[in-house]
Amino acid sequence: MLERLEEIFDDLLNKWNCRLVEFGGEADHVHLLIEAYPTIELASMIKNLKSVSSRRIRQEYAEYLKQYFGKPYFWNRAYCVITVGGRANIPTLLKYIENQDEPGKLGVPLTTD
Repeated sequence: MLERLEEIFDDLLNKWNCRLVEFGGEADHVHLLIEAYPTIELASMIKNLKSVSSRRIRQEYAEYLKQYFGKPYFWNRAYCVITVGGRANIPTLLKYIENQDEPGKLGVPLTTD
């Protein structure tokens, strides 16, 4: 399912003239490193990513998901956006995303150590 989500996000981001640089996830959440122009309205893009991916995943994996999701939504309404700069540089964000399945490797949040 994570592989399918990555395909969906990649396709949608291309339509927004953005690029999916890195993708990672666990059973209950995903992380995307996105290259986007500063003029992109992030809230609208994220709303689109969540609504379209939810609809497609719920259609494609309906039988599997019905044992876990009784409500008509897939994603939580919350999200976090971190822009590159300051403490959050690209190598740090890549390390964070790549090590999502092994939290012990993450170390202190947003450090390169």
